[in-house]
Amino acid sequence: MGIYDRDYFRHTSGSREQFGQLRMWSITTWLIVINVAVYLIDALLLRSGTWVGVPLGNVVVGDEVRTIVTPMGPLEAAGHFSAATAIWQLQVWRFLTFQFLHANFQHLLFNMLGLYFFGQMMEAYLGRQRFLTFYLLCGIAGAVSYLVLWMLGLLVSSPRTPLVGASAGIFGILAAASQVAPRATVMLAFPPMPVQLRTWAYVLLGISIITVVFFGQRPGANAGGEAAHLGGAVLGMIMIKSPTLLSLIGPHPGLKYRRA
Repeated sequence: MGIYDRDYFRHTSGSREQFGQLRMWSITTWLIVINVAVYLIDALLLRSGTWVGVPLGNVVVGDEVRTIVTPMGPLEAAGHFSAATAIWQLQVWRFLTFQFLHANFQHLLFNMLGLYFFGQMMEAYLGRQRFLTFYLLCGIAGAVSYLVLWMLGLLVSSPRTPLVGASAGIFGILAAASQVAPRATVMLAFPPMPVQLRTWAYVLLGISIITVVFFGQRPGANAGGEAAHLGGAVLGMIMIKSPTLLSLIGPHPGLKYRRA
């Protein structure tokens, strides 16, 4: 059976949802538009000279203690996540806002491709309201996972090290999609080969685990980002397997669906 023939790709009226195809005004569409708009606005403000100097920590130079300051666009400065801002300064909105910020264009591109390919599928499965809540909760779980692993000493970083990106939420919907349609085929760009969705999800999770466990103490390994991926994926897996939890985040979407 092809993935488009599965019941969860049809509304009760019989119309089809396409895998990897955006519907105008869908939640997935809006999420991509908002992420791209935020990145472009902040990049333009930064390039125009409208930036904020954000302290990342202190270093000792000779007999002096100097503060490392990095320039950020105003949106990134106000919305990025870190232990110092979100916890110590009680700026709890950062658990949400960091999900709409990206470090560079490549970071944005790969995240939006992941949202494009898997977001529409899970939106059709869960319904608009539940999908949005599901996605944002997985993002929040990514920030919590980052905090917990940092407090356990698995991540070497300053409490002011910024965490940005939609990856945690996307890993949540990827993990959920791997349970809904585990035998769906994903065509990799490199190497160019087909792989089952469930296998690809487990490979990515394995990379995240290895990075955190073996490279978490190495600067530049992006172990903090991988820690967030784990948190989003774990919560996504838990919620998609629990009808009770799904019922708590929104009403039944009125879609006819079943598990693969």
